[in-house]
Amino acid sequence: MRCLKESKNLMQILLANPRGFCAGVDRAIDIVERAVTLFGAPIYVRHEVVHNKYVVDRLRTIGAVFVDELNEVPDNATVIFSAHGVPRIVQQEAKRRLLNVFDATCPLVTKVHMEITRYAREAREVFLIGHDGHPEVEGTIGQFDATLGGSIYLVQTVQDVAKLNVRNPKHVAFVTQTTLSVDDTASIVTALRARFPDLKAPIKEDICYATQNRQDAVKELIGRCEVLVVVGSKSSSNSNRLREMADKAFKPGYLVDGPEDMRREWFEGIKAVGVTAGASAPEVLVQGVIERLRQWGGEVAAELDGRKEHVIFALPKALRDVARHRTSLTSDEAAG
Repeated sequence: MRCLKESKNLMQILLANPRGFCAGVDRAIDIVERAVTLFGAPIYVRHEVVHNKYVVDRLRTIGAVFVDELNEVPDNATVIFSAHGVPRIVQQEAKRRLLNVFDATCPLVTKVHMEITRYAREAREVFLIGHDGHPEVEGTIGQFDATLGGSIYLVQTVQDVAKLNVRNPKHVAFVTQTTLSVDDTASIVTALRARFPDLKAPIKEDICYATQNRQDAVKELIGRCEVLVVVGSKSSSNSNRLREMADKAFKPGYLVDGPEDMRREWFEGIKAVGVTAGASAPEVLVQGVIERLRQWGGEVAAELDGRKEHVIFALPKALRDVARHRTSLTSDEAAG
């Protein structure tokens, strides 16, 4: 832990590390921004590109138009698929309509899609551990081709495992939503393995590095604070999982979009407050929360030493090619 300043009289603000943006979110936002720059507004985005109100509102101001379905996108338009991924039928519809598509699906979500595509070809029965209604879950289920003979089942809790009714318990596999609680998912996997000894697992776990790193950071943080503040939107799965870690530690935990959501009475008599941010929450919001806590008598006491993250995901090749072509044309015109 790096001590920045110490005081026995003020409420200490302890910062989780790592926190905030992950490589997949950075990539998704960059795709939208570059598309607007290259093609001009409006650029259509199917669903929120990432689950953060501040980010989505800012992208709207530069020309992004968020829609629920492709029928809201006009012909010949540019459309971006969100970081959570989409079903095959959406990809097929976009291709049929000759829309100009850039896919911002997180590469770690794409990994899950590739896994279930392989399981579908093997006609396996697949258990998807995830939350009903989440766009990533809808996209993953929509990537599974049940016409090949297999089936896919959504498993949300350990209790769901006992209710599963499969045709061939020796030909089953599982995948997971990438933004789940590591501990909760482990409990479900344990239950699945106990019931299905021949269960096939991903070669490498599906929960993303950023989700796990942020949960590990909060595990370290929660023992040092009395209250936990998680910066993130209510629609963000990984942010909700961070806030739930306070419940498990029997401590108050609050999920806030920014300082405007905070209440002073949450911190009355508190000597140490922990602050973190979900993977889709920008650091500017964290700094706003810290500033509000300072106004209420807090000071930054320490930032925890956490796992270093050096992951960078490349932009879609099609978008890079367009950018290079535009740069080349500009250079030729300047030379001429």
